[in-house]
Amino acid sequence: MQEIVDRLAANDRAADIARTLLLPYLNHAATMYESGYATRDDIDASMRFGCGYPIGPLALIDAIGARSVATGLEKLYAETGDELHQPVSILTVMAADGTNFAEAVGADEAGAPELRHEIHTVGVVGTGTMASGIVEVFAKAGYDVVYVGRSEDKLQGVVARITKSLDKAVSRGKLDEAGKSSVLARLSSSTEREALAGADIIVEAIAEDIDVKLALFADLDRIAKPGAILATTTSSLSITTCAEATSRPQDVIGMHFFNPAPVMKLVEVVSAEETSPEVAETVRALCLSVGKHPVSCGDRAGFIVNALLFPYLNDAVKLHEAGGESLVEIDDAMKGTKLPMGPFELLDVVGNDVSLAIEQTLVSTFGHAGWIPAPMLKQVVADGKLGRKTGAGFHTY
Repeated sequence: MQEIVDRLAANDRAADIARTLLLPYLNHAATMYESGYATRDDIDASMRFGCGYPIGPLALIDAIGARSVATGLEKLYAETGDELHQPVSILTVMAADGTNFAEAVGADEAGAPELRHEIHTVGVVGTGTMASGIVEVFAKAGYDVVYVGRSEDKLQGVVARITKSLDKAVSRGKLDEAGKSSVLARLSSSTEREALAGADIIVEAIAEDIDVKLALFADLDRIAKPGAILATTTSSLSITTCAEATSRPQDVIGMHFFNPAPVMKLVEVVSAEETSPEVAETVRALCLSVGKHPVSCGDRAGFIVNALLFPYLNDAVKLHEAGGESLVEIDDAMKGTKLPMGPFELLDVVGNDVSLAIEQTLVSTFGHAGWIPAPMLKQVVADGKLGRKTGAGFHTY
């Protein structure tokens, strides 16, 4: 941690770049906390487990010192006039009285969540990469899993992906053949959604299309047994809207896994307007039972991770557009603060089309002019340079 603090305090161009991009991100995280949207622990855990950051944003503010962060933001605000660079009030208060987040609010005191609903059988709708990963996560944790897809070929594709993953685990000595057989024996599949009727929780991982999801949730409402939890893995659509397609909005919740699901530890547990506290607590406990780290947040665009990450990525593009810093210089400057990837490397991994869509959603929700997608991001998408999946994005692969 001290190495990161020292790097940010350095007097060189790389440190200038890092401060320019990290200070607004830290301000945004403090704003998110101050608004009561998520706890300090959940905000920090989201960026550590969802993005691989070495330290969460609020813990980093504590390490740097609120006064230094506020002073840096005031300087940036004077230069840009962007309201997003004006220090949020909690930073100003802490800068004045010399406190930090831990001292000001104490430790989050929520106890360990418990399963308020019995969960024995998990249903999964979908056969893509994310759905396959979720099936694997639950089956490896000992749950019976029934998954539904549109064709036998797609259903067999799920088994093939999971078998390949389990074979790797066997080759590395992390699983034996008996364990592999046991996981596969917990799987059942069907092309008919009625097979989900006995599931205690149904997790959908289908296309990010609100009309498709609404049709699915209406059908699940018909099929699922009373008290079954209906979860969506959406990263950008409204859970409340999905819930309105059912007669049981209290049982609908967001369960946003990160890709690849068997590897990434974070799950954002997103409560809609009518989600019952018992359902939210059960889903958090379920996440823990399968080795994941759940964080709680409300139903709004970007949840925690995307809402913090993508404005930072957009700022990186705008910094490059302003001239003077190359893509490589910016990437290297941010990796110098121990981030696992530079912003342009990450944009290319996520997919520039996906990144643009997320940023547009954030702007339409929050209305911040400073978050309007950078022209260069729009251009690379228009040019078909979507990132690694097309062989070229900001970088060439």
